Amino acid sequence: MLDFDRLIAERARSIDASGIRRVFDLGAKLADPINLSIGQPDFPVPEPIKRAALQAIEDDRNGYTVTQGLPVLRETVAKRLSDELGWSLDLGAKPTGDPRLIITSGTSGSLLLASMALLNPGDEMIIPDPYFPMYPQLARLTGATPVLCDTYPDFRLTAERVEPLITDRTKFVLLNSPGNPHGVVATGKDCRELLELCRDKGVLLISDEIYDEFCFDDAREPTDGPFGPMLPSPAREAGSAEDVLLIRGFGKTYACTGWRLGYAAGPARIIEEMAKLQQYTFVCAPAPLQLGVAEAFGCDMDPHVAEYKGRRDLVLDRLGQATDIAKPGGAFYAFPQVPDHLGISAQEFVERCIERSVLVIPGGVFSTRDTHFRISYATDRRSLERGLDALAELMSA
Repeated sequence: MLDFDRLIAERARSIDASGIRRVFDLGAKLADPINLSIGQPDFPVPEPIKRAALQAIEDDRNGYTVTQGLPVLRETVAKRLSDELGWSLDLGAKPTGDPRLIITSGTSGSLLLASMALLNPGDEMIIPDPYFPMYPQLARLTGATPVLCDTYPDFRLTAERVEPLITDRTKFVLLNSPGNPHGVVATGKDCRELLELCRDKGVLLISDEIYDEFCFDDAREPTDGPFGPMLPSPAREAGSAEDVLLIRGFGKTYACTGWRLGYAAGPARIIEEMAKLQQYTFVCAPAPLQLGVAEAFGCDMDPHVAEYKGRRDLVLDRLGQATDIAKPGGAFYAFPQVPDHLGISAQEFVERCIERSVLVIPGGVFSTRDTHFRISYATDRRSLERGLDALAELMSA
C-alpha cells in the first residue's frame, strides 16, 4: 500500500478544507434550508452575454486562445479601463497586444498568478482581517507569510493600520473593496493614502475589485469619466497604471460565476510574468465564454444593483436593532457581530442557525476572530425575510 502521508506535499497539508464547504455539508441534511451562505448572484446571465457565448460555440470558436486572451475581449476591457480610469492601453503595441492586460480564469486565477509571480519563500503579503478565505492560502502555496491587518470594527484597510506591518520582506498589500465577507467599500481617501504609502515604501498595491459594479450609490464617489459616480479605487489615481495591479472579473457582476473569467491590468513587468505562468497552468481562459463576456459592458446592471441595495437595507433594518453591523457599501454580504449577551462563538451561533434551517457562515472562516458571521443576501426576498426573522429571534434570545 502506498504511504500517502509521505507522498502528499507540504503545501497541500498546510491548507484546510473550506469552512464554507463544511456549512454546505451540514445544510445538505436539511429538508428546506434558508440559504444565506452562498456568494452567488440569484439573477440570470444577461441575454446578450448568453447569446454571444452560444453563437461562439455554434461557430466552433472552441479552441485555445492566445494566453493573454482574445483580442476582442482585451480591446473591450482596455476601452473600459480607458473610459473609466483614464488608463491608456495600446493593444496594437505587439502582436499579442499591450503587455499590461491579461484575461484569466476568474479573479482567483489572477490572484494565484500574481502571487506566483511575486512571492518567494520567506516573503510577506499584507491582507486585511477579515479576509476572503483564498488570501492567506496564496501565501502558503508559495511559501510566503500572510501578514494580517486587523480592520475591526469598521473593516477599513487604511494606511495607518498597514504602515506598521510593512517590512523589507513585504512584496504587496492586498486591498479588497467592496470586501468579502462584509461588503464595506474603501473611501477615496483610504485608497489615495494606501497607494501613497505603498509608493513610499516600494511595495505593490493589488486592488481586488471583483465586485466593482456592485457598489451602491451611497458608497460611490464622483469621477471625471462618462459613467458618473463610481467605486472609489486606487486605480483612479494619477500614474496608477504603473504601480497598481488591478484585478476584476465578470462572474459576480453578470451572474456567470461558473464561467471562470477575470482580468488583471497593471505594470507590464508583472503582467508579462503572469502570462508566462498562465502558459503552464491555466493555458487560457475558456474561449467561447470570452466571446460571451465581450458583450458584458453593454448590459445595464443598475436594476440588479438597486435591488441588492434594497436587500442590504432590509438586513440593516432588521438586524441592526439586535447587533452591530458595519454598513455594506457593495457586493451582497453583511458581517453582523454575534451579540455579546449570548456568550457564544460565531461557530456555536451558526450551529443554532442550522437548527432553525438557516445557513450562514461563521466568522472564523474569514478571520482569526470568531465573533461575527456572514450573511449573503443574494437570495429571493421571501427567503431573506424568513431568514432575517429567524436570525433576529436567535440574537434576542
